[in-house]
Amino acid sequence: MLKDWKKSERPSDEEVQVKLDTLRAQLATKQTLLKDHKLPVLVVLEGWGGAGKGSVLGKVIKNIDPRFFKVATMSVESEEEKRRPFLYRHFIKIPEAGKYMFLDGSWMEDVTNEYLHGDLEEEEYKNRLTSIKQFERQLTDNGYLVMKFFFHIDEKEQKKRIEGLLEDKNTKWRVSQNDLWQNKHYEKCLDVYDAYLRETNQSQAPWYIIDAKNKKWAEAQLLDILVNGIDTALKNEAKAVPILQNMFPLRKTPKLSEIPLDKELTEEEYREELEKCQKKLAKLHNELYRKRIPVIIAYEGWDAAGKGGNIKRITGALDPRGFEVHPIASPEPHEKARHYLWRFWTRLPKTGHIAVFDRTWYGRVMVERLEGFCSENDWQRAYNEINEFEKELTEWGAIVIKFWVQIDKDVQLARFTERQNTPEKQWKITDEDWRNREKWDLYEEAIDEMLQKTNTVNAPWYVLESNDKKYARIKALKILIEEIEKKL
Repeated sequence: MLKDWKKSERPSDEEVQVKLDTLRAQLATKQTLLKDHKLPVLVVLEGWGGAGKGSVLGKVIKNIDPRFFKVATMSVESEEEKRRPFLYRHFIKIPEAGKYMFLDGSWMEDVTNEYLHGDLEEEEYKNRLTSIKQFERQLTDNGYLVMKFFFHIDEKEQKKRIEGLLEDKNTKWRVSQNDLWQNKHYEKCLDVYDAYLRETNQSQAPWYIIDAKNKKWAEAQLLDILVNGIDTALKNEAKAVPILQNMFPLRKTPKLSEIPLDKELTEEEYREELEKCQKKLAKLHNELYRKRIPVIIAYEGWDAAGKGGNIKRITGALDPRGFEVHPIASPEPHEKARHYLWRFWTRLPKTGHIAVFDRTWYGRVMVERLEGFCSENDWQRAYNEINEFEKELTEWGAIVIKFWVQIDKDVQLARFTERQNTPEKQWKITDEDWRNREKWDLYEEAIDEMLQKTNTVNAPWYVLESNDKKYARIKALKILIEEIEKKL
């Protein structure tokens, strides 16, 4: 793209100023529309060192109410971020509905820098590009406007600007070692940037090349594209998105009604197995930490199926400094205002740590589906989005284990009744539990479809037969131990 790009003729300074005044006023009027239509806008600024991204950004944001935008500089990856998945630090920055997020630098800078300096092999680089395209598509499919700008200057202009910055002690700090390296290897960088832009130039999230030789003209180009992009997005809101074909290898899954629930353990067998498994898991936890392997354990299941007791037996074997349990309830307003996976990205563990989710991202295709909290297009699309999310986790190196805790309808009724009649357990039973029970058949149909479409080879489902809680607890411990040993 960069090599073939032909810059348009720059208008006169007077014409540029008139254009700027008009566009600045137009952008200022968009804020109310964004808020009313709940449109989140993610603006990515990339380009050559010294191309003026920062100064243009400073001018652009003056036209926006500061309560409705944030700016993040993404050039330096912290040690904390290095212990998370590749896209973690970018996904957690996405804006709330009705607001802007401006990123100075992005995932492009991350992967191209690593690739240029030989820190990414060709195959891993290609995998990162696939992840990036999926990430951007997920955002736009879920109603985000993603605007990507590349500030372009030639080698001679870049060198001139770098030298000018270095000559002044007040601006010298703005020149990084990477800027110097970039200019010295301009042609090599140009080849990589050109190929990257081509590969990630998607219709729903295209690249816009900005002629950055003149700062006012650069600002006018960006504002023109941004204003038009917002107008187009507002006209096309609530548009249905095509459902992608599943390309993930799946394991065969029985229907819930086909799974026998008569498995049980005696009290003696349970105590003996529990002690043995917990000792083994405690030892493995130390090794996980030493080898920096993250573990994500996801629990879904019927109300009163025994998820909490199951989790308690697992965490009882772990060092409390190395795990966290996330009880997932209805999303908070700031979570609801973002992509539905955002609140799970923000809770991912560091390398060597364990995250346990009591209810998960699968709410999208169960409760949100059945209670009408999202559109049919949303939940149908979610199967593929969830598979992509879990693939990101396993490619990062995480062990992902998903448990469905299964009981039958009679056992659930007995446990509900016990909870209701036992004062110290009454907090566990709600009117919503009884309402959900009335929709058992609808939920079972949705769960069967969920298991069928997301039981991937890299992140499979395990059904825990929990009519006997003791049996389910030991089965979960044994599966966890086996998967950890396999990974180690």
